[in-house]
Amino acid sequence: MSAAGPSADVSTGPSAVVPASRRTLPVLCAGLVIAGLALSAWRPHDPTTWLLETVWVLVGLPVILLTWRRFPLTGLLCVLLAAHALVLALGGHYTYARVPLGDWVRDGFGLDRNPYDRFGHLMQGFVPAILVRELLSRTSPLRGSRWLAPLTVCACLAFSAVFEMFEWAAAVIGGQAADAFLATQGDVWDTQWDMFCALIGATVSVLALGRWHDRQLAALPVPTKP
Repeated sequence: MSAAGPSADVSTGPSAVVPASRRTLPVLCAGLVIAGLALSAWRPHDPTTWLLETVWVLVGLPVILLTWRRFPLTGLLCVLLAAHALVLALGGHYTYARVPLGDWVRDGFGLDRNPYDRFGHLMQGFVPAILVRELLSRTSPLRGSRWLAPLTVCACLAFSAVFEMFEWAAAVIGGQAADAFLATQGDVWDTQWDMFCALIGATVSVLALGRWHDRQLAALPVPTKP
């Protein structure tokens, strides 16, 4: 079999084999996420808010596990997804406006609100940027294109806008019961701030991690072909 050229598909195909050494990190990440979810589900402040905040993890983790043999992810993406899952789990357990870590930051820097929600939306851009970048690089002709970075950021901003509409729907349906999920803390510009934080997170992620991500994409196993 000849060596794969630059344009070869290095990530998909049912015959792709992932060495044992490459499976260690994903297994650790999955175990950490499962443990974090279990802990966060123990007597959360608001069970409905916990479900709404962690539903992305409850759906996403099984999808990743079921498709792993055909579509293994880079180690960088695994670590980022695990970190994001823990951020969501912590916010779901306490609700974003009540996370103790955010209270410490608020009190230490004299802020007028718990900033954990802002951090959560930064992560909402920072982590999905690498996810979108990986999907586009591996399933579209955009790999190596100058359009990859701006389209990745645009996709993350679009997801953030959809999430804000999801929060709006929750507020319309749940009324005051959805306050813990919205975590606006009285800020009338909270929606705009949330999308701006996601935009900043996605932009920083693409600029800071792009080359590192490219090296990991190039190191993915090449599927054998007849």
